[in-house]
Amino acid sequence: MGEAITFWVLAVVSVAAAFGLVFSRKAVYSALMLGVVMLSLAVLYAVQEAPFLAAVQIIVYTGAVMMLFLFVLMLVGVDSSDSLVETIRGQRFWAFVAGLGFAVLLALGIGNVVIGAPAGLSGAVSQVGGNVPGLAHLIFTRYVFVFEVTSALLITAALGAMVLAHRERREPKPTQKDLSRARFLGDHPAPLPGPGTYARHNAIDMPALLPDGTVSELSVNRVIARHDVEDGHLPNDPRLAQAIRNVAEAGVRTEQPKVVQAVAEAPEVPVAERDKPAAARVPGDGPVEEEGK
Repeated sequence: MGEAITFWVLAVVSVAAAFGLVFSRKAVYSALMLGVVMLSLAVLYAVQEAPFLAAVQIIVYTGAVMMLFLFVLMLVGVDSSDSLVETIRGQRFWAFVAGLGFAVLLALGIGNVVIGAPAGLSGAVSQVGGNVPGLAHLIFTRYVFVFEVTSALLITAALGAMVLAHRERREPKPTQKDLSRARFLGDHPAPLPGPGTYARHNAIDMPALLPDGTVSELSVNRVIARHDVEDGHLPNDPRLAQAIRNVAEAGVRTEQPKVVQAVAEAPEVPVAERDKPAAARVPGDGPVEEEGK
């Protein structure tokens, strides 16, 4: 009873994953759906008391082949765009022939299972001395031709995947000399701005941005800002334009360093009478002594 329930549940999961494999628009999703089908088959093998086949299904197919598919998809990359041009002539005919052959093989397999008398798992295993020797005996004696055809089918599938993933290069591959020239050639007379604060502009009249995203008016020269306002050369960004206007209207920087601010706020110290220059003296101060007397 438990085996039948497991079979029907996994059968539904396998068929649903197979439909997802066929109709999925993303290649990675199709590969994941294929992994679900392989895991379901491994569980079915384990339920049928074939642990070796279940382990091979998980280790070889799900663990190795699936990882190979995913790595190839991630490295090569296959888009989901539909191609409306038939690139290979006669592929519809051969697809029909392959589908017909698969249907015949499927009918023969189902007929062999339904018509033939089941020998039972214990009877089949006892004749060859175990599950693994029995599997090897069937593969390399009775089903050796099918095994070789399956190997050829897998090789053909690998070659077909390479053909589908291959893209014709429209331009010649650039050499090291071409790459070196491309680093120095360009439409800009000066180096482009680096990433960070000046990622969009490299002009000296553009204010810098603070870590919070606000505009720093201290980074704009007041003379350049006044010329930009008079000539109408303001950036399109309203924040940058307003910052340049503020600097031009103020005439000085909005925030002065602490040393400059301390000097400006210091009280005026009276100059001693003897330290005053001759031009600063007023009439009545007395004669001016000549130097050296």
